[in-house]
Amino acid sequence: MRVLGVDPGLTRCGVGVVEGVAGRPLTMIGVGVVRTPADAELSRRLLAVEQGIEAWLDEHRPEFVAVERVFSQHNVRTVMGTAQASAVAMLCAARRGIPVALHTPSEVKAAVTGSGRADKAQVGAMVTRLLRLAAPPKPADAADALALAICHIWRAPAQNRLQQAVALHTTHATTKGRTA
Repeated sequence: MRVLGVDPGLTRCGVGVVEGVAGRPLTMIGVGVVRTPADAELSRRLLAVEQGIEAWLDEHRPEFVAVERVFSQHNVRTVMGTAQASAVAMLCAARRGIPVALHTPSEVKAAVTGSGRADKAQVGAMVTRLLRLAAPPKPADAADALALAICHIWRAPAQNRLQQAVALHTTHATTKGRTA
């Protein structure tokens, strides 16, 4: 499974591609940051994020895109920019028919470090260890993108089984209701 992780942001949008399956060593395919100037017009910044993500999709051809779920922050301006960058990433994936998964920051931290309250340094250290890297990816947005991809690889099989079970139960309940 090849996953593009996206840590959305307008100034720095972290991107990272990881390949592997749950229970086996994972491989980092690429990591980076799509940057936009803080003083640029919003529409230009969103276009730059879109072009950057499209370039990553073209180059790495992921099977899934994992995006950090935007959560409420005290700074409305920051959360708006994050939400807009997140929407751009989802749009780019949807345009290509690539499934998108949203993971909360605490879900990602728990998957990678074992604690949903881990700090950025702990996440960076575990990403470095899990991917057998010489040093933590910089900036933290890049490490967070890799953590999102790792989280998805590890959690997707269980999530898929749950979705299939729910779908089967719903189908069975619907069919049972028609025959009664």
